[in-house]
Amino acid sequence: MRNKYFVISVFLLFSVLVGCSSNRAVQLPAAADAAVLAEYKIGVGDALSINVWRNPELSLSVPVRPDGKISMPLIGDVLAADLTTEQLSKNITESLTTFIRSPQVTVIVANPSSSDFQRRVRITGAVANPQSIPYREGMTVLDLVLLAGGTNQFASANKAKLYRKVGGELKVYPIKLDDLINEGDVATNYALQPSDIVTVPERNF
Repeated sequence: MRNKYFVISVFLLFSVLVGCSSNRAVQLPAAADAAVLAEYKIGVGDALSINVWRNPELSLSVPVRPDGKISMPLIGDVLAADLTTEQLSKNITESLTTFIRSPQVTVIVANPSSSDFQRRVRITGAVANPQSIPYREGMTVLDLVLLAGGTNQFASANKAKLYRKVGGELKVYPIKLDDLINEGDVATNYALQPSDIVTVPERNF
């Protein structure tokens, strides 16, 4: 009987430990996030080179206007901003089918002048110097925090968050910033991606 109670006690203890472990689990950014974010989106001010095969009169180099559109012969204004070159090429192709047979359209970003803002990372909130800086390959959360001068005395560092837009959906990941800086726990020292935003909230007094 004593052995029976011992087995039951061990089982209950194991269940509690597993439950606690699950509560402490941290949601990590999916590896697929990087692939999605790597696809360049056309922005205002970008210079585009548009080639319509066997139709040189329709091929042109054109800037993206402040309203996010470009102008093309036959089809007029076409929305370009926030699209990939593949998406814009598809839209132009569909519009041209009314006028020419089986159009083949290629779009190239000749001068990606808007890329500086698209490829920035930002940190706001309870840090010494909120920053918006160009993304560099290999940057991590800790790199960004150090560039911002670290957290200030009002920070609730373990409640920091990483905001990342993936496929049109905003994803939020917890950052244990106090554990990272003071205890060397690198579990939430995520590798950054262009357009990531890190926020550090203040404590509730």
